[in-house]
Amino acid sequence: MDVELKYGSGKLKIRIPPKADVSVLQPLSLPVLASVEGALNAALDRPLGCDALETLLQRRRPAAIAVAVPDETRPAPLSAVLPTLLRRIRAAAPAAAVEIFVGGGLHPPADAEALARILPPAVTAGCRVTAHDAHRAPMRDYGATSRGTPVRINAAYAAADFKLVIGQVDPHQFVGFTGGAKGVVIGCGAPATIEKNHSLMSEPGAHVGRLRGNPVREDLTEAGEMVGVDFALNFVLDADKRAVQLAAGRPVSALESCAATCATIYGVAIAEKFDIVVASCGGYPKDICLYQAQKGLNLASHALKPGGHILLLAASPQGVGDDIYFDYVSQFTSPEEVMRDFKASGFRMGAHKAYLFGRTLVNYDVAVFSELDPGVLRKCHLRAAEPGIVVDEWVADFNGTPRVAVIPNANTTYFYENQAARG
Repeated sequence: MDVELKYGSGKLKIRIPPKADVSVLQPLSLPVLASVEGALNAALDRPLGCDALETLLQRRRPAAIAVAVPDETRPAPLSAVLPTLLRRIRAAAPAAAVEIFVGGGLHPPADAEALARILPPAVTAGCRVTAHDAHRAPMRDYGATSRGTPVRINAAYAAADFKLVIGQVDPHQFVGFTGGAKGVVIGCGAPATIEKNHSLMSEPGAHVGRLRGNPVREDLTEAGEMVGVDFALNFVLDADKRAVQLAAGRPVSALESCAATCATIYGVAIAEKFDIVVASCGGYPKDICLYQAQKGLNLASHALKPGGHILLLAASPQGVGDDIYFDYVSQFTSPEEVMRDFKASGFRMGAHKAYLFGRTLVNYDVAVFSELDPGVLRKCHLRAAEPGIVVDEWVADFNGTPRVAVIPNANTTYFYENQAARG
């Protein structure tokens, strides 16, 4: 059987030997929005949990408005939504200065070239555009959440009289789902904020597909309310990055609405786990670097039997993606050593990615196909492999008929065992 999977900006064809019993685990297809602009206007007219955007702006009469948007590691139809959003903002608050913040969290701040890709000048005419720099930007301190997370946010964003956030709702391996206030608290947050929030990832309930009872997600929501994020615009994209839902309103209300749709699309029931998994992160930007690709490895492993084999396709044109992660993981000779040291030393951003990789590597046989040098992968305790060769070997060596799962969108598809699926 031949399968064609997304890889970087292109596609890769892989042949799976006929001996294997192959299942393709696809997200559900939902109707694409006929008009993003029409859906946006409807959402702004009837937002969830609050008054219409214009009503809020006319009541507040803000002199400064801040809009947080994601960086290019997150697909977002910004060119489709910003012109209409900005037109309506200016009609309701003509004297307000609008500043757009590209929130990349601890990612290096977007340079001029990246900013032009994320926000074409024609889309943001009349707005100031700022790339958030978590290490250098002045921060405003809002105190701490009930879980002890220090809430420190980009001071220029915090100074605005009206605060918006735009973001995609996607499954996330320990946040549950992205979206809501995350684009501000993490996207425009200080290192201490991001690190403490993410340190909750090992607590019970911190797993993909869960909002309520998820300590990481609940901490983010509490922090967003402390900051006073007034309005969120959230959307759900299908596997081909086309919008299938758009919701606006209170950050928590927009998040919950989109998360329900997202779970319908990307939550896949399986009767039992598989012997071999062939997984694509979903192409660019999901596999923009190894650091981002780890999410796909983690979610895909949930469909695999302990000790099974997993091939991850992750082009990684921007390399490893995080120097702290690479410097940390390179110190050790095995993922077991990484996990022991991480648990003994305490949570550190960047290093946590080595721990997350390790949780998969100690339980499964992992091979990676990417543009990265095999020596670099070895330092990350990963094995480089040619897809056709390694899959042939795994299938040939299996005693009996191996069950193979092909996962075309591993960074966003998550799995749960459904007894009813056993028939």
